Amino acid sequence: MTYQPDIDETKIVERKFGPTIAALKNKNTIFILTVFLFFAGLLSYNSMQRELFPEIVVPYIMVSTPYPGNSPLDIENLITRPIEKELKSLNGIKRLSSASFQDMSLILVEFETDIEVQQALQETKDQVDKAKSELPEDLETDPITEDIDFSEFPVLNINLSGDYSIYELKKYAEELQEEFESLREVREADIKGVDEREIKVHVNPGKLEALDLEFADIEFALMSENVTIGAGEIIVDGTRRSVRTDADYKNIDEIRNTIVKSEAGKVVTLQNVAEVIDGFEDRTSISRLNNQPVVTLSIVKKSGENLLDATDKIFSIIDRRQAAQTLPSDLKVTITDDQSVYIRDQISNLENSIIMGMLFVMVVLYLFMGMRNALFTGLAIPMSMFIAFLILGEMGYSINTMILFGLLMSLGMLVDNAIVAVENTYRHFEEGYPRFNAVQKGVSEIAMPIISSTATTLAAFFPLLFWPGIMGEFMKYLPITLIIVLASSLFVALVLNPVFALQFMKHEKITTKGEDHRKLFAITGFLAVFGVVSYLVGSILWGNLLILPFLMSLLN
Repeated sequence: MTYQPDIDETKIVERKFGPTIAALKNKNTIFILTVFLFFAGLLSYNSMQRELFPEIVVPYIMVSTPYPGNSPLDIENLITRPIEKELKSLNGIKRLSSASFQDMSLILVEFETDIEVQQALQETKDQVDKAKSELPEDLETDPITEDIDFSEFPVLNINLSGDYSIYELKKYAEELQEEFESLREVREADIKGVDEREIKVHVNPGKLEALDLEFADIEFALMSENVTIGAGEIIVDGTRRSVRTDADYKNIDEIRNTIVKSEAGKVVTLQNVAEVIDGFEDRTSISRLNNQPVVTLSIVKKSGENLLDATDKIFSIIDRRQAAQTLPSDLKVTITDDQSVYIRDQISNLENSIIMGMLFVMVVLYLFMGMRNALFTGLAIPMSMFIAFLILGEMGYSINTMILFGLLMSLGMLVDNAIVAVENTYRHFEEGYPRFNAVQKGVSEIAMPIISSTATTLAAFFPLLFWPGIMGEFMKYLPITLIIVLASSLFVALVLNPVFALQFMKHEKITTKGEDHRKLFAITGFLAVFGVVSYLVGSILWGNLLILPFLMSLLN
């Protein structure tokens, strides 16, 4: 006796998955959508900024208050404590620290990472303004409130050297500085390795006392003589003209001959009571390259701008100036500490790893599923990634190591849904169902299981989105990338793959004829020759792509 299930087969309702049915009924629309997503994702990938690590903005606000002539204890009691008292009422503060020095108070406010920098800056300024009524009345300078951006660091150094004096090199550096700082991506180009000119006045106290003068007399004389002011307006021939007195010092002798005192026909000039020296400021930086002094331009990138674009534009400016001979041909320009080289290498290595991972996944699919089904399934990898790039680009994200690591981790999971969908569809097709019915039935049967499977995978990454602090801001790019790309693979498996299977699915025929295999072996061998040439010229990527078909034909 055989077991008979207590089921009325006439009452079984065939399961249908709506999005898949709609896609199958609008094949041309899906083909157009696929082409659009491919090129849109490719363009988005090429236009996205490249950086080594995600740019994490932590709101740090510094309040500095100069109060000359006071000890650290007075600064603490008169300046630091009243301001701290008001700042403690701010919302979102993570840490509040202060330091009181001779003549200066410094307060550093660190906010939580979910607070916008401009919001934190404005709220801090408002609280500091409230504290002004409690500060000393003789405070000459108001507290200075500004944000600190730790992401604004030098991205490269441009060193100028040659058979020129340091001051001639500085002249060329200033010309480049002006052009570099006009770029949108550059915050500043700081000149280092050269001393600034400084006029020093060494007063002789004995002579000053003998002539009944004070230091304030010398200060007043120099300020009065070295000034340019407007002197009103006059009307000449019906035209109103402005009059200006130009009294700037032109040379060192004019400074020495400045009149400090004139009394009873006796004139005392500055050189009578002081030594005037045309010198330089105290040295603050030294730039040397290969044991030779150089003038260095340190380039600082603006926060949020593309580092690679900035360096490309800087190199373009240098090349253009050298070609136009606005820079001397014997002026040596040396680039050091170029961050873009390291970033390009790291991103290129990760991109190559992703491509090689894709190729190995395709080989495994080919070995277990055959060429045609492997192609249907493998479609999920590039399409899921291009859809992810399109979404990430619209979100304003950049290409960095965390996003690329996320893509690398997801490679094996991207084809899971497509494998189940394609294999179930092909099983029904081999059982004799018409192609449309086989695709409809095959995908509809496994739609809810693969949706739930993908949802459970995504659920494991969702808690990482709420990781607090700086580390959470840094790590969140990994789960965001995985969630987007795995959701995209589900869309590809349920919408795009069924349409391609409907259009191109055929019965696999096992043949013993060797002619087709010999032709395939010859074609792939011909491509492999070009692959070897690519290896020799240094193109590893194209070498791998051209050698892979030959290896697959050998396995076949």
